[in-house]
Amino acid sequence: MKKILKVISNLITLVLFLNLILMAFLVISSKASKGETQLFGYQLKSVLSGSMEPTFLTGSIIGVKPLNSEARSKLKKDDIITFKTNEGILVTHRIIGVTESGQNILYVTKGDNNNASDQDPVLSDNVVAIYSGFTMPYIGYFINFAQSKEGTALLLVGPGILLLGYAAFIIYRGLKELDVKTKNLEKKEDVV
Repeated sequence: MKKILKVISNLITLVLFLNLILMAFLVISSKASKGETQLFGYQLKSVLSGSMEPTFLTGSIIGVKPLNSEARSKLKKDDIITFKTNEGILVTHRIIGVTESGQNILYVTKGDNNNASDQDPVLSDNVVAIYSGFTMPYIGYFINFAQSKEGTALLLVGPGILLLGYAAFIIYRGLKELDVKTKNLEKKEDVV
């Protein structure tokens, strides 16, 4: 029974420690890259609207691959791209048409769930990334929370406090067992 409890105890410690490391990585990488969480060369973007449903659900995260200027000019119809609007807002929509205007390439985009194409064509220089095919539903809510001040504090401090509390519990339990062994040893000495 003691071996099972010890294995469970070690497993809980490992899970809490890995949770602390993961949260620290997510929060620090998000802050260091100015809100652009990156993993293995891909940026993780939160889906904040339903314009691309059912392809992406609101609250999902998607993986996008940043593009260089050469790759931006080779995009084609049906590619899903992330681009900056004239207001500086990042949008991820599908290309439904490609036109050339002089030396500029323009992409006509549309959200899958929208009735009409986007009002302004996207200049190839404003394309930031292309969708990689990676989507995880509902994690975007968590990422947005992690990027807030409250989320950062909770996700870094919370697991640390749990880990310290669990360590204190283990120390207390060890001291209690040591006290019992000491008392048993004293009883044996009194009998002899």
